Amino acid sequence: MIDSTTENDKKPTFADLTTMRVGGAPDNILVASNRDDLVSLASELMGSGEPWLPLGGGSNTIVSDAGYPGTVLLVRTSGISEIADETLAKDRVRIRIEAGQDWDELVEQCVERGMLGLEALSGIPGAVGAAPIQNIGAYGSELKETFHSLELLEEDTGEIRRVYAEEMGFGYRDSAIKRFELSGLVISIDLVLFKSTAGSENKVKVKHEQLARALNCQMGDEVPSASVRQSVIDLRRSKGMVLDENDKDSWSSGSFFINPIVSAGFARTLPADAPRFPLEGKRKTPTVIPLSKLHTVDQIEKYESDEGYVKISAAWLIEHSGIGRGFRLPGSG
Repeated sequence: MIDSTTENDKKPTFADLTTMRVGGAPDNILVASNRDDLVSLASELMGSGEPWLPLGGGSNTIVSDAGYPGTVLLVRTSGISEIADETLAKDRVRIRIEAGQDWDELVEQCVERGMLGLEALSGIPGAVGAAPIQNIGAYGSELKETFHSLELLEEDTGEIRRVYAEEMGFGYRDSAIKRFELSGLVISIDLVLFKSTAGSENKVKVKHEQLARALNCQMGDEVPSASVRQSVIDLRRSKGMVLDENDKDSWSSGSFFINPIVSAGFARTLPADAPRFPLEGKRKTPTVIPLSKLHTVDQIEKYESDEGYVKISAAWLIEHSGIGRGFRLPGSG
């Protein structure tokens, strides 16, 4: 294998390749700059029996200073194209995006071209290929709402097959790939978006309270998609969640705490100022119940039988557990 190097022949480290800006060097680095290279190199690595790691935007990866004892495959493919699909309504468009495409650049281009559905997912770091694995979401939107299918290079067979939305088993920040029910490398993904017509104002509904306040409108109001994108970026930047080469406070893994889903009954036991967001329908996963509440079978059944579920804020819980903003361990740097 051939190591990739920087201009001064210094092998890149994970501090160079990830948004956390920490980590040593891998043993080897390979770069896939186009689809054919990605399939060929990944197939070779899958069959080698040696440790290897695909790496896109590096926004969900933290590595020690010891580095990585194997090969890193940098996914640097890019490209966005429209796919003819006669099954779609006239106001819909299907697009195919290569796995290494920067996610926020995709959102920016879609907004500029009048393709609607991704604007609330602006500013999320990383590459497109990772988006369906996590079922990324923010400000009332999730990837699954626009997801059509993806191309998966299967680890077991070495073949490329198309995986459709119903096979992905999407959940809250979850998918069949994340649960290892599907194993392989994402080569590209297809999305179906609304396509604005000539003379339309490219408006979309606001589906999140914080975003509505920022836009000075009500939940459900329709506003220009460009305004939604800008407001989302402004909100994320105010929380240090928009990557900036010159701002070390933005060198992070973004928002990686999952907001707990609890029963409506448990949510009512929280302090009044605890943020909560009612969800539609029932969840198949167990309700989160504090151990201190599990005194009797009757109490357990009460929490489990309450109608409805509620998402609560991980950030609020963390801050009210005694770990406030700016917390750091003494001497940690």
